Amino acid sequence: MSRKTKFFGLLILLAAALTTPVLAERADRDKPVNLESDRMNADDVKKTSVFEGRVVLTQGTMVIRADRLTVRQDSQGFQFGTAVGNPASFRQKREGFDEIIEGEAERIEYDGRADRVEFFNRARLRRDCGDDVVGNYISYDAKTEQFSVQSAKGTAAGKDERVRAVIMPKNPKAQSDKAPCAPLVSKPAAANPR
Repeated sequence: MSRKTKFFGLLILLAAALTTPVLAERADRDKPVNLESDRMNADDVKKTSVFEGRVVLTQGTMVIRADRLTVRQDSQGFQFGTAVGNPASFRQKREGFDEIIEGEAERIEYDGRADRVEFFNRARLRRDCGDDVVGNYISYDAKTEQFSVQSAKGTAAGKDERVRAVIMPKNPKAQSDKAPCAPLVSKPAAANPR
């Protein structure tokens, strides 16, 4: 295998680190990963790539935007990624639903080994049906299909920030112009293979 082929293969593998978000559209996984940035540095030995400056990663319906995106793969083949921005953001269509999920934070980390996505500092998750969760830290464990949100303690302003959530009614009659939100966790598990 040529060095160039190895290099591009590594980039695709590493870029995949952030392409398996939580409630992702399964069809996105079969789409090509496209990356744009002002600069990129790759280390084939460490299996790490760093993209900097107006970074945009797209794959199907998923879009990640960041100031800096670092992706790596460990010796067992698990992928890890960190997107940093002011804020870093993602947007993706949810599997099986006509619904978009958006998230943002100063730092978004994906751990392929633990199958977990974490949002740090000014974290926010929204669904286009109106649900909105804000906190300093949001974690989603895809293995258990559970998420948690934490507030910030002792912020620079000297006050504690609280977790904020807006949950729209599920009854279509209670909502005049928006469709009800689909359940955040879809069952059965077989419908969402990992």
